Amino acid sequence: MAKMTKSQLLTLLSESTELSKKDVGRLLDELANMAYKEVKKVGEFTVPGFGKMVKANRKARVGRNPATGAEIKIPAKTVVKFRLAKAAKDAVL
Repeated sequence: MAKMTKSQLLTLLSESTELSKKDVGRLLDELANMAYKEVKKVGEFTVPGFGKMVKANRKARVGRNPATGAEIKIPAKTVVKFRLAKAAKDAVL
């Protein structure tokens, strides 16, 4: 089964909500922008029933170059993780 494209998602949402594809697209874009700003400012953004985006710090560590096997230092960095809500897990599994 193929993955759903953005166009297919917009079509399905517009049909089920009786909004235009343009309005649904703007809503999704605004939701994404809001999520990015909140994660940057507060450190997390929650979509109830779906999940939570969380900013996390990774410690510096030592890794290996897979081609040569040589040890390399991987610096500490900040990453964004997504934690799926229990309700979403239960609905899918």
